[in-house]
Amino acid sequence: MTGRLDGRTALITGSDSGIGQATAIEFGREGADVVVHYLHDHDGANHTRQQVEAAGRRATVIQGDISDEAQVEAMFDEALDSFGSLDILMNDAGVDASGIQVADLDTETWDRAIRTNLYGTFFCSRRFVRHRRDQGGRGKIINITSVHQEVARAGGADYDSSKGAMLEFAKSLALEVAPMHLNVNNIGPGMVLTPFNQEAIDNPKYLDEQVQSIPWKRAAQPQEIGRLAVFLASDDADYVTGSTYFMDGGLMQNQGQGA
Repeated sequence: MTGRLDGRTALITGSDSGIGQATAIEFGREGADVVVHYLHDHDGANHTRQQVEAAGRRATVIQGDISDEAQVEAMFDEALDSFGSLDILMNDAGVDASGIQVADLDTETWDRAIRTNLYGTFFCSRRFVRHRRDQGGRGKIINITSVHQEVARAGGADYDSSKGAMLEFAKSLALEVAPMHLNVNNIGPGMVLTPFNQEAIDNPKYLDEQVQSIPWKRAAQPQEIGRLAVFLASDDADYVTGSTYFMDGGLMQNQGQGA
């Protein structure tokens, strides 16, 4: 490891599993202390903490529901009490598509996706920007969106709408905070072998069927997303803002092929 994040502290929502967990571990290996956030999986969050500490960095575990404004404020208060300052925010926590088509989609399910994926990103980003403004500026925000911020699918209106809104939110925020040299970028993964794709992890035949639409004919490992996040969190990405980095094995390039 190159120590690209030496001396920095990151708060990563949803870092009890999947992309968030893998990123927290990569950040620790690159020299960052990490605030590990979780909603339900305390054991997963503790595993993340142990891995960060094994890399020689500090970590603390905080529980909270990012769809709840008061709980987000409490999470940041606790994180700042523990570390004094935060340099990096990664908005990773979220819920997947319901698979329910719009005509049958109940309001509660719709609200769950919008409040978690979009409002959660808003609540966390707003508090982080206020904190960095008080610290004199600079900092990094990384949002985990999806290829579905641009590519729709039937049964995904709740999720796809929330991710599309996250795209526009990030672009607007990037313009607002550019004068304080704070970067805002998205990572748009395609298929990644996380609990969101548990069936593909458990069933090799199903996985093989699913990856046929991906030019590279495989899914990503979460640590691959984590390594891209390291770049976006580092000084190497100081001139990058308002952008989305798709990491999908070429999946989006297949749109319209064979039409």
